[in-house]
Amino acid sequence: MASDPKVHVFEEVEKHNKTKDCWLIISGKVYDVTAFMEDHPGGDEVLLSATGKDATNDFEDVGHSDSAREMMEKYYIGEIDASTVPQKRTYIPPQQAPYNHDKTPEFLIKILQFLVPLLILGLAFAVRHFTKKE
Repeated sequence: MASDPKVHVFEEVEKHNKTKDCWLIISGKVYDVTAFMEDHPGGDEVLLSATGKDATNDFEDVGHSDSAREMMEKYYIGEIDASTVPQKRTYIPPQQAPYNHDKTPEFLIKILQFLVPLLILGLAFAVRHFTKKE
């Protein structure tokens, strides 16, 4: 690592989100992983999905080995200015379809799905019973 690391702003790092130009933010440090894209065991899609955000949680959740952590040092290019990194996005659940008060068609289909097989089974038993020779 350099003795005087360069400080990058988030907007600059966010632009490097392509296979031929990929930077990641992990634990407040910026890594240029472009040269590692083809060699990454999970494929380049995994690295690309971690661009444009703080990828610390993505990196830690996988449980990388000590050798993988040591390997990161050669891709280190500087620090991230933490004040420029946006806060985590809050989860907004998708809009649900409005409640349908009139469930008559759905209820009728469910009843028929239950009754039709019973009627067929009953008919089969009746035919067998009345056509059986004694």
